[in-house]
Amino acid sequence: MPKIIGGSLAEHRTQTRARLFAAMATLMAERGFDAITFADVAARAGVGRTAAYNHFPDKEALLLGFITHETERYVETLERALAGVEDPVEQLRTYVRQQAQLGRVFHLAHGPDLRAVLSPGTQARLREHVVGVEEILRRILTAGIESGALPGQDLDTTMPLVHACLSGRGVPDGGPARERAIDATETFVLRAVGARPTATGRPTAAA
Repeated sequence: MPKIIGGSLAEHRTQTRARLFAAMATLMAERGFDAITFADVAARAGVGRTAAYNHFPDKEALLLGFITHETERYVETLERALAGVEDPVEQLRTYVRQQAQLGRVFHLAHGPDLRAVLSPGTQARLREHVVGVEEILRRILTAGIESGALPGQDLDTTMPLVHACLSGRGVPDGGPARERAIDATETFVLRAVGARPTATGRPTAAA
């Protein structure tokens, strides 16, 4: 019988899945999803391949599990960051900055390059996990339009453009360059949706 990680079977399951997710993220960042195998992930995680199959039947199922886990964590973090922020423009700033904190792999997992190598069924299920994040952005932009902070616009057009901007650029890992990149992204997105620049150059609610 395989050695149990942690003090119970439930903890063992949780920790094994966490190892597989961490290994998946690392290997995707190094090589890309299409260049790794299920066996590669299990080996990097230090989990026997048979044991890994007890959690996920194949590589695409593992990816879905990873994205589900990361999305749920991110939505919880984002909602906590937005709690108590009333102004829609400040909410959008918070949204942009939270997106900038996401790892490259999370963005990559929702990007067009990965979708090109997944089965249609997996693509559809990945899409389901993006909806929760998109609804938060829709809620923020709708509140901004209704309050007059932002001009009226077609959100079905605006939202994909905002997310393309947030997922399409690289943010340095640290230091002043990272903060400059996040500031520039924030300013660009806010101007793109119609927030009026202030005297200092930072967009605010439209007049």
